[in-house]
Amino acid sequence: MKHLIYIIFILPLLSFSQDKISGMIMEANEKNEHIGLAGANVYWLDTSVGTVTDIDGKFTIPYKKEYTKLVISYVGFKTDTITVNEPKMVHYWLQPTDNLDAVTVTSRKQATAKSYLQATNTFTVSSDELLKAACCNLSESFETNPSIDVNFADAVTGTQQIKMLGLTSPYILIATENIPSIRGASQAFGMSFIPGTWVESIQITKGAGSVVNGFESIAGQINAELVKPTTDDKLFVNVYANANGRFELNTHINTVVSDKWSAGLYLHGNTHQVNHDVNDDNFLDMPLYNQINVMNRWQYIDTEKGFVSFINLKILDDEKQTGQVNFNPKTDRGTTNAWGSEINTRRYEVSTKFGYVNPEIPWQSIGVQTAFSSHKQDSYYGLNQYDIKHNSLYANAIYNSIISDSRHKIKTGLSYTYDHYDELVNAQTLSSNYERTEHSIGAFFEYNFDNLDKLNLTAGVRVDNHNLLGTFVTPRVHARYTPWEKSALRASFGRGKRSANIFAENQSIFSTSRAINILDTNGDIYGLDPEIAWNYGVSFLQGFNLFGRKADITLDYYKTDFKNQVVIDFENPQEVNFYNLEGKSYANSFQVELNYNVFEHFDLRMAYKYYDVKTDYNSGKLSKPLVPTNRLFANASYETRKHENGAQWKFDATYNWLGEQRFSSTVGNPVQYQLPENTPTLGTLNAQVTKVFSPKFEVYLGGENITNVRQDNPILGANDPFGSNFDTTFVYGPIFGASYYAGLRFKIK
Repeated sequence: MKHLIYIIFILPLLSFSQDKISGMIMEANEKNEHIGLAGANVYWLDTSVGTVTDIDGKFTIPYKKEYTKLVISYVGFKTDTITVNEPKMVHYWLQPTDNLDAVTVTSRKQATAKSYLQATNTFTVSSDELLKAACCNLSESFETNPSIDVNFADAVTGTQQIKMLGLTSPYILIATENIPSIRGASQAFGMSFIPGTWVESIQITKGAGSVVNGFESIAGQINAELVKPTTDDKLFVNVYANANGRFELNTHINTVVSDKWSAGLYLHGNTHQVNHDVNDDNFLDMPLYNQINVMNRWQYIDTEKGFVSFINLKILDDEKQTGQVNFNPKTDRGTTNAWGSEINTRRYEVSTKFGYVNPEIPWQSIGVQTAFSSHKQDSYYGLNQYDIKHNSLYANAIYNSIISDSRHKIKTGLSYTYDHYDELVNAQTLSSNYERTEHSIGAFFEYNFDNLDKLNLTAGVRVDNHNLLGTFVTPRVHARYTPWEKSALRASFGRGKRSANIFAENQSIFSTSRAINILDTNGDIYGLDPEIAWNYGVSFLQGFNLFGRKADITLDYYKTDFKNQVVIDFENPQEVNFYNLEGKSYANSFQVELNYNVFEHFDLRMAYKYYDVKTDYNSGKLSKPLVPTNRLFANASYETRKHENGAQWKFDATYNWLGEQRFSSTVGNPVQYQLPENTPTLGTLNAQVTKVFSPKFEVYLGGENITNVRQDNPILGANDPFGSNFDTTFVYGPIFGASYYAGLRFKIK
């Protein structure tokens, strides 16, 4: 291990071991801003020594004393030759030629962008895509995305849980601006703590992801980029209301403090205080809640010296009440008068990001990320109590450079994490205080080879020392090959390791009458061992023209193979058992997706997804409950031409069809509390219409689950909530039925 750490920190120094010329080739746009020119040819006159500028216009080329004339060329620009007598930085502006015929090419920015050049299978969801649906918080930001599944975790809390590659969100590294954020105590409800209007874009990576962000990622990574004070509107107001009594208000206020400092204040509030019981089971179909969420964001930029920095302060107060319609927490809590639940969360976060790019050597940079959060949740579910306190500290230092030339890039650095959990579980068969501290320090190194045209390879490894997980190595590899034009063939593999937070991640177990059992006692994490899995995947992206219009098709296949997993066993309807995997557990995912521009301003996205997710339970190998084997998805969007004043209409519709899903066994229940083996199929339709009056003002009107699909009797034993058969976890579809909403957006640039 000592030698590996030496290698990690010595390798960057190799970039200085030979003479070279580095620099940047630029062009001036209409605003006289100098931007990098990607793909420009840079070579020594009368030699075969040359290179191509990267996506930022940067290059590095070997230098010898006999090389004196550096040639720079690019189609549509004048070819220039400059004299170089010694190794130095070269910044050069190419001038456009005057004798070319003018050709105007018009293209629309895609709301969801897929790269043909990256090694990782990553796609970016822009704010344009997020505005196609209500998108009130991050958990509701994936309704128009076929790669992410969104479903309710139970029938009472209204919590929406996401899945990718057939695995739930704990197996996905969810970050905010590349700082892991939805984890630990915030895993169950944390995605509802990030308002949708705060999100600038979302990057979704299938597969193991990068070693730079940690060792926990197994199925993939989701990174939410937040709006920046320097690029967000000076004033932005979003008002939302639906017919069910849900109201939300978002306000952004951004200001320039000085020539280098900018600040933003982001306020979010939502409330729902109307009782709904559409299915007449005497339980609220959606919880009552209030949330106040505030973020203060400071941004520092010094372009001359190469410094950029962010400071974020967040405060959250979230209160939920759910249960039976007649439940009154003042008189009924802790009694059997009526079944009810309250979940109160207080959360504080401070995070900083610091970056430095050497103006003289732009391919070298240093970044430091730090974050601290304090999360406190007090909650009870009927007679079960669950409280958790979680303090977390995260730090990551990253150094970026190149070896020889810009085709060979490296990232290396150190990371540190600290987590302290204090949990109180007071349930029917389990009553105890659980407390643990986790801390780890790790070093990582990632190499990227990129020749732009044919091959892009990213190979990374990290070594971590963790007080409970031990010392271990995490390798990850991603490769992209272009066999022919407009194509990208990708392959990846990687390892992930994590601690299972069995209570925080599975809080729906408390809204049942099941006995909670931990069957293993020898592990370091509440008697259980860490989860370890390998992820393998291949993906093929092909762009083409269909009837003269742009289209692309993507085929993905990913396999996650668990070497150890904390099994959550619901197969005995009277119990939920946690134990270490004995045997095999895997998740296979296949997806085919077609994007097609049917005609101007009309886009169609269709997808089919197949899941094969099985685990060896104590009762035998079974498919994972409530995971549909087959899923169909379709999204259509159309917008009219913009008028001179910016006015236009936008129309969006999304259809989801889910095949049968397996219920966990209820054979041990009395006949009246038994469920069939599988759920029925279901299809839902969402739609939204937006009227843009001007760049400053727009209104939107939409409907969710317009087909009014509802799950019959989502709560088992609702007539006897304190009986032995009460269970709220058998949720496979919508509970409420159709819901309609309206809102407005106002902004001042």
